[in-house]
Amino acid sequence: MKQHFENLEDSLLTPYAVKSKTSKGRTHKEKPSQTRTCFQRDRDRIIYSKAFRRLKDKTQVFTPILSDHFRSRLTHTIEVSQISRHLARLLHLNEDLTECIALAHDLGHSPFGHSGEEALNTLLLDEGGFEHNLHSLKIVEELEQKYPDFRGLNLSFEVKEGLKKHQTPWDNPTINSQFVSLEAQIANIADEVAYNNHDIDDGLTSTLLDINDLIKNIQLIKEAHSQIAKEYTNLEKHETKHLVNSSIISQQVLNIYNSSKKTIQKYNIKTLNDVQELNKSVISFDKEMTEKNNELRHYLYKNLYRHKKIKESNQLGQTIINNMFHFLKQNSQLLPNSFLKLIQKNDYSFNKTIGFYIAGMTDTFAVHFCNIHNLHNSKTPPHTIL
Repeated sequence: MKQHFENLEDSLLTPYAVKSKTSKGRTHKEKPSQTRTCFQRDRDRIIYSKAFRRLKDKTQVFTPILSDHFRSRLTHTIEVSQISRHLARLLHLNEDLTECIALAHDLGHSPFGHSGEEALNTLLLDEGGFEHNLHSLKIVEELEQKYPDFRGLNLSFEVKEGLKKHQTPWDNPTINSQFVSLEAQIANIADEVAYNNHDIDDGLTSTLLDINDLIKNIQLIKEAHSQIAKEYTNLEKHETKHLVNSSIISQQVLNIYNSSKKTIQKYNIKTLNDVQELNKSVISFDKEMTEKNNELRHYLYKNLYRHKKIKESNQLGQTIINNMFHFLKQNSQLLPNSFLKLIQKNDYSFNKTIGFYIAGMTDTFAVHFCNIHNLHNSKTPPHTIL
């Protein structure tokens, strides 16, 4: 059964795709699955992890307590996975591998989004700081504890290298990667496509963004709206929003496909070794789409991420994290046994262990923890900010 899937890879994938049967393997040797390739098995381990389940109540931009319709870190991850699989399929690359990297890329994210990450990084500066991509790697290598023979999920080498290499305008891990795959590059750019476009959707839903201002100022949206106006009349506002968003994603996916094919041809990439030797990204937008995407990203930064209400919510999230950190330093007995053991075994410092515990919390658990221990500086909980 597993061999059937491996044979499919041989027949369907390009020579420069990563093949599961030639994986460099796992840190701890295991008996192979009878029914799944190594990357299919990795995907299942990620989905069944506690860290993956906790993403459902972690902030993307808006805290998930506000509405079921705003993206959480989990729904963002699913959207990245969908775009990744589609691009991998178009380019005849390994869908299972790129899906694994996409599903695991945010496992290490703290509560309260990037503002929570900034708070933890400041608190742990003397311990090397905190960066969520590297923490995702630490979770799959060590912190998830499910198996008797090893710590972590014991994922395949290629998946872990993809997490090391994950990089977008908001993600810049400092660790060097030994292995670069086009599948990992797909997960990188799919992340950017997903968050730019779903942040438009959530921003419009929240009314912090205005569709008419977007049409006026953002070329991508202006072009998409113009095309939609030729096809439809008398659209409801929510229908216009959805069609514009869908159009932009489709345009960007097609652009990535065409641009990446041209790069592959330009550099005569024939083998996986050719990918390793090329010191540049192969999977990318073309120059024109890059400029349009940068315009959109800068607009979102100015008008959404730096919006007064978002900043207030972020600041409150950072206050919660700071309060919990200092409270747990004085009350370490409240740490779960699994984290106390990390200290007892001298695996991690006291402060870093506290930071790891907080990083694993959901927004809702963090608020609940502060309510129980009366740690709020304000009577206003995060879900009443917006």
